[in-house]
Amino acid sequence: MTKHLLLVAGNIGAGKTTITERIATRLGWEAAYETVSDNPFLPDFYADMRKWSFHLQVYFLGDRAEMHRRMAALPRSAIIDRSIYEDAHIFARALHSMGNMTDRDYLAYRRVYDLVVESLPRPSLLLYLDASVPVLLERIRQRARDIETGITAEYLSLLAGFYEEWIAEFDWCPVLTIPAENLNFVTNEQHISIIIDRIQQKLAGKEQVVFPPELQNNRQP
Repeated sequence: MTKHLLLVAGNIGAGKTTITERIATRLGWEAAYETVSDNPFLPDFYADMRKWSFHLQVYFLGDRAEMHRRMAALPRSAIIDRSIYEDAHIFARALHSMGNMTDRDYLAYRRVYDLVVESLPRPSLLLYLDASVPVLLERIRQRARDIETGITAEYLSLLAGFYEEWIAEFDWCPVLTIPAENLNFVTNEQHISIIIDRIQQKLAGKEQVVFPPELQNNRQP
């Protein structure tokens, strides 16, 4: 069987960890998850974001690069619940935009990031989970994680704008955009089957992959 490496991307609360778990379980793939609790810079970062943002992002960069390379080297297919690309194009960019990372630090970080990602194996497919800010806020509220209590609609909207720009220009591998508002990753086996079917179509080289109309996101005009 062909070895694949899939990355899951999306805003906070989009369902990355859940869909990673379900796909890995159904397909018998190896799964890797974002590590936050063991990041030694997080307490300092939350105490003084401007001082520690560069250190935090460099740590994440090294951690994700190591995970990406390790999963790519496995003999069986693998899926990772956040891409290394989001670190720079979404989160470091947001820190810089909000004034929590200086121009000098941001440019230095991006230089290192570019060198690191150029050396990594390209993934087979990027799954982008697309969900609106109100849906994200409600999911964040429901899961009630202490680390997420300060997340605002304004911050999620900033990230959402960056995600739209990034996905429009992303060319490291094919992208499958998954409408993450009406799909039930947790308990609906039919929905998981639909997602896996669309993934397999995309991995087989199909350009246009469509989800049923009733599962499309309901965007307000």
